Amino acid sequence: MRDDHLDGLLAFLTVAEKRSFTAAGAELGVTPSAVSQKLRQLEERLGVRLLQRTTRSVGLTEAGQRFFERVRPAIDDVGAAIEGLNEFRDRPAGTLRLNVPRIAAEMVIEPVLASFLAAYPEIRVEVGIDDALANLVESGFDAGIRLGETLDKEMVAVRIGPDLRMAVVGAPAYFVAHGVPKHPRELHRHDCILYRQPTSGVIYKWEFDEEGKEFEIAVEGRVTANDAALMVRAALDGLGLAYVMEDYVRDELREGRLTRVLEAFCVPFPGFHLYYPSRSQMPLKLKVFVDFLRARRASSKRGR
Repeated sequence: MRDDHLDGLLAFLTVAEKRSFTAAGAELGVTPSAVSQKLRQLEERLGVRLLQRTTRSVGLTEAGQRFFERVRPAIDDVGAAIEGLNEFRDRPAGTLRLNVPRIAAEMVIEPVLASFLAAYPEIRVEVGIDDALANLVESGFDAGIRLGETLDKEMVAVRIGPDLRMAVVGAPAYFVAHGVPKHPRELHRHDCILYRQPTSGVIYKWEFDEEGKEFEIAVEGRVTANDAALMVRAALDGLGLAYVMEDYVRDELREGRLTRVLEAFCVPFPGFHLYYPSRSQMPLKLKVFVDFLRARRASSKRGR
């Protein structure tokens, strides 16, 4: 395959995914006009129009959609083959692209990023923070990090962290003013800080367990957010009760800035998993990252 053919295919795939010549150019490191030219040349060689262009949007023609569905897996296989050559080098190399929710970025990525890059100087890391559940293949990510209970069964999931627990927390002053709930059913009497799920847009119901029986509570309150840091800030300011990961507020609880309630009703659940598409082999750059996280987890267990 000639280089200009491959360049045209990469330009086509990137525009098809980004739906924008400008975004595709930024991804490929060229100007939008260069992307447009590559696309015109590809269409001329194929004798088929692949894209519908308007002043406001870019879309696929029927032929373009069919072509995209056939070419995307083939290009992925080529990329995997090239990536596989890294196994014959002395050290893993390349760009590791990860899709993670903000809370995983803070709890998993930030604590290890500097030491990982120091251990593998030929690897670059790109972190895309996205609280919605992204399509890894379409978005061009090598892997993602999510809670084990939220993963698609078609994904290969590798556990990288311990079980987690949720915590219902509030500022001490809040409980002085409003009392302490003894059972989750009493939460309807309290201001609760709501979490809107980014993928579905639905308000999350707080989950509890009583003697092995799981149940949900639809709470109410005056503050709604889709970011854990903002929810904790609101709780610290006495605006209501927050339902967040225990580890995320460990410092605030230890320092007495937040108080935990209903602890007996919050049981452990599967923690963070790194996941990647089942049809692809794990690239070496990803394998060493997983091994690095596992080693760190084992070390933290020994240190307890």
